[in-house]
Amino acid sequence: MKKLIIISIVILPFLAFSQEEAKLYYCAFDNQKLEDAFKALEDIYDIKFSYNDEVIINKRLNLKREKRSLQQVLTALETQTKLTFEIIANRYVIVNAPGSETEIQELDKIILKSYLTNGISKQKNGAYHINPIHLGILPGLTEPDILESIQLLPGVVSPNETASGFLVRGGKMDQNRLIWDGINMYHKGHLFGMISPFNPNATKRITFINKGSHPRYGERASSVTEMSTTTTIEKQTKIQLGVNGINGDAYVDLPLIKEKLGLQASMRSSYTDVYQSFTFNKLADKVFESTKIKNGDNPNNNFNFMDYNIKLNYKPTTHNSFYASVISIDNDLDYTVNKTDDNQTFNDRMSIKNNGYGLGWNKVWNQHLKQHTSAYFSEYNLNYNFITSENDTQTSDFEKQNVIFDSGIATEFQQTINETHTIDFGYQYVLKDVGYVFRNTAESAFILDEDKSVIQSHSVFANYDYKNPKWFDVSLGLRATYFSELDDVKVEPRLTLYKSLFKHVKLQITGELKNQIISEIDETILSDLSLENRLWRLADGDKFPIINSKQISAGFIFSNNGWTLDVDNYYKTLDNITALSLGFLNPDNSQFNIGEQSSYGVDVFLKKHFDGFNSWVSYAFNTSESRYQNLNGNSYFTSRSNIRHAFSTALSYKVSNFQVALGWRWQTGKPYTLATESSEGLEFNDGINTRRLSDYHRLDFSSTYKFKFSKADKLRAKIGISIRNIYNKNNRISKEYRGNNAAESEIEVIDRFSIGFTPNLMFRMYW
Repeated sequence: MKKLIIISIVILPFLAFSQEEAKLYYCAFDNQKLEDAFKALEDIYDIKFSYNDEVIINKRLNLKREKRSLQQVLTALETQTKLTFEIIANRYVIVNAPGSETEIQELDKIILKSYLTNGISKQKNGAYHINPIHLGILPGLTEPDILESIQLLPGVVSPNETASGFLVRGGKMDQNRLIWDGINMYHKGHLFGMISPFNPNATKRITFINKGSHPRYGERASSVTEMSTTTTIEKQTKIQLGVNGINGDAYVDLPLIKEKLGLQASMRSSYTDVYQSFTFNKLADKVFESTKIKNGDNPNNNFNFMDYNIKLNYKPTTHNSFYASVISIDNDLDYTVNKTDDNQTFNDRMSIKNNGYGLGWNKVWNQHLKQHTSAYFSEYNLNYNFITSENDTQTSDFEKQNVIFDSGIATEFQQTINETHTIDFGYQYVLKDVGYVFRNTAESAFILDEDKSVIQSHSVFANYDYKNPKWFDVSLGLRATYFSELDDVKVEPRLTLYKSLFKHVKLQITGELKNQIISEIDETILSDLSLENRLWRLADGDKFPIINSKQISAGFIFSNNGWTLDVDNYYKTLDNITALSLGFLNPDNSQFNIGEQSSYGVDVFLKKHFDGFNSWVSYAFNTSESRYQNLNGNSYFTSRSNIRHAFSTALSYKVSNFQVALGWRWQTGKPYTLATESSEGLEFNDGINTRRLSDYHRLDFSSTYKFKFSKADKLRAKIGISIRNIYNKNNRISKEYRGNNAAESEIEVIDRFSIGFTPNLMFRMYW
């Protein structure tokens, strides 16, 4: 029976395996787990092992210390483990069970296999791959939260300390595209962004791209996060159950027809309506800090969230496979606060739902030609009301509504001409139907802003890969999109250059141009207060034009003897960004202001792996400036989201089934606009974002332990504890202003602070 072994090939031009094969190196192993032995041998002999995890389970290695060639080591491995070892492409060793036939599939080329930790790799094209199943421990996380894990990568920060509010290289939150099994997703976080809405236990692989993206990816100006569930049809049923301080979840993988049909399903739900843990209360305190909810007495909490996904995999033949995927994310909130001193009642009601449906077909026409065809539909609904009552009589209702229908179909071909030349080309059709309204009701209803529009787009793209070890590896792409309703064509070139300068030093250069037609409305240039309920809208080619992004980057990677150094410089510009002057800035005449932004930055990552320890240091420098028409005298000012310096470091240790990690983060404060008191209230005369908050820092801890209930039993378990902000640092993360969207309203100053000391416990069972 065939086993699928995934090979990730790295080209190192100045390394010939035939020259290294005869070299002798010292190595020794004392009853070491085979997985750990493979990692050590990869460093010693500069090779890569590729294997199915099930093949090496419970296998260990013993070798006395002496000099050996690689072939001598592999021979010893075959004798002890009863496995076969096949050398491919001069330096890649495929591990397989005896008698199994190897099917090779070439995927993205890995240049760093273990980036922050096991389960995170960096590809030759600059993308990061995250495998949640194999993800090592990260500080502050007992479970591999998808969006929180991404925030630990260089150049990614979250000034608001939420999972969903991350910024990539000076961009905005809405410029990050999220894809689940080919479905565009718009809702980004449970509990107002504090928790990723995508279940990591159901996710097979995550691809995060912050530069030089393949031309198949459009629609966003900054980054792409593509999440995919498994396409493997398991041989036997797999079940997982887990619980932590916020939610419980279940996951099941069922083989329905042997090697033909499989079903995967997962569900996760909060239990806050039954029990509110200390962990939940700390997150809620952070979310509702400085709001009417936080300041009121005896809040009546009705809050819950749930997400689930179902996927059906069908493989009728070896050259055809199909899938059908469904995902649903649901958040509901109803908070009421009664103020007995003035008989006022404040009620926050919010419902956010995002449902997605996807279909896919993979076809292998021959050994050189493959095709992938997919279709999707995504539906997003947001309803938010902030209701004020006095003496049981409603006095005002500020309302937001947002509806998105997003559907599309695409097909892509991959033609391998030979080992040097590969071509991808495809077509995509997308229809977006978006509507929103801001409405304020007091004595009469007053619509602050509303819109409903539809845009259809037709995109064709092609990408050419050329591999030449003596010169450069080149990836050259082009994407052209026609927006029907706007009668506009946008052309987006993409370029990636890769060169191995020396044995351990690699050069990487990328360039790209992107366009974005859907984005979230900045309700005011001065505030970022809304609780993850900002509204999406489409470009109209006039007051809300298509956003344009240009980015170039260049850097190098050094890797040798357990050391890794990754340095990348970038320059990015954004044109046609918009902000809505809503509320106290211009309450009687809300309008969009068109602007531009430029960012320059440097990302530095240094890592060392030794004797079970894994340590890394990450530093990001970013300077970002914005300019809007009719604001700040049409002059540039520091972007609200700019974090000038961000530094993080971590140390983790793994021995057998025990892991522990400690990490520290530090970053400069967020910019804010200074307000001064006057006889008429607050005034803004010092310019926009001319001041910065104090520096931010916190220390996080995590530890997990895996165990079996008995040697004969298949039931396994995992327990874990995490602590965020161990020394309970009271970080001010923003200074904002709220005008309540009415001309006669007083302006309120809102100071928001980071999460405090927050422990979380986790227990999980597998069988």
